[in-house]
Amino acid sequence: MSAAPSSTPTSPWRADVRQQIEHSIATKQSLLQDDALLGQVERLAQACLRSLQSGGKIIFAGNGGSFADAQHLSAEFTCRFMFDRRPLASIALATNNSAISAIGNDYGYDQVFARELQALAQPHDLFVPISTSGNSPNVLAAVEVARTLGITTIGLTGRGGGKLGQLCECIRVPATETARIQECHILLGHIVCQLVEREYFAAERAAGAAP
Repeated sequence: MSAAPSSTPTSPWRADVRQQIEHSIATKQSLLQDDALLGQVERLAQACLRSLQSGGKIIFAGNGGSFADAQHLSAEFTCRFMFDRRPLASIALATNNSAISAIGNDYGYDQVFARELQALAQPHDLFVPISTSGNSPNVLAAVEVARTLGITTIGLTGRGGGKLGQLCECIRVPATETARIQECHILLGHIVCQLVEREYFAAERAAGAAP
């Protein structure tokens, strides 16, 4: 049996591990110091709360890692986050493989989010498109549909915002590296979930009501 590769505090791998963690911390410090961005996060949470209280749902969409984030955050609403309670209405677009293949084949991949959104969106819904570049064609097409339907839309992007930043309000993580942007997207999404969950059920919890 061969020996495991050695790893010391001065090894190149250890140095790279430290560097990546430091970069992640630095990006989050930039978030923390951006009061305008923190205000946007607060407004996103308030918009989610208004949507749910009005009988709407939170709709997420994204590609690749952002697709995983969309599913992750939607699950936090429909399952639970910090405590046991009733499910909150949320979906992530393009989670039906049959729909993806049908829409992609018949209308083009650019329409995989837009066509589902057109079918499922209701007046009080909130749409949260996620794109690190802000330039994903299928995300942009869905935002155009949301605008046509009058659905409130708040995006999550990287520093530049891309074309998405020209179509809707975007919370722009102060970074250009995809990994750092995605790490902050899930952090901000968790914060929003916690704030919404706490406020939505505040009265029931204060009264000691069952979830």
